[in-house]
Amino acid sequence: MDNNQKYQKFEKPVSEFVDKVVEIKRVSKKTKGGNQIHFTALVVSGDKKSRVGVGLGKAKSVADAIQKGIKKAQKSLVTIPITNGTISGSVQLKFKGAVVMIRPGKAGSGLIAGGPVRCVVELAGIKDIVSKIIGSKNKSINVWAALKALSTLKK
Repeated sequence: MDNNQKYQKFEKPVSEFVDKVVEIKRVSKKTKGGNQIHFTALVVSGDKKSRVGVGLGKAKSVADAIQKGIKKAQKSLVTIPITNGTISGSVQLKFKGAVVMIRPGKAGSGLIAGGPVRCVVELAGIKDIVSKIIGSKNKSINVWAALKALSTLKK
């Protein structure tokens, strides 16, 4: 039995999903014994074939928070209708403090979108799109708003 055969059974299974960490925050809580430090990780997961999900993981270490975020994102997948590399129609949605406008792009125009929306759209597999975020600079709110806006689209 050579080394390759010995270690093959312990390899991680290859996932069809691509994960992207949008934001990591350090949260501190004052307690009687001192400061309690936790981390939150906002993760977007998608298969680049019209399925995408968002998850927020919380843990005492960054790596655990990211893993929890990935699990939550993959449980909350949404299917987005994509036609010819873009979406079927334009949508404007208000979610909490953010307003997200998403319109289909011309063929070859690429992704014209801000950071949080770009993560969601990229992992959904959309190639051409135009979007604008109005009202909020909070990354987590913008990601959730983009996901809700895309999930309201119909074929």
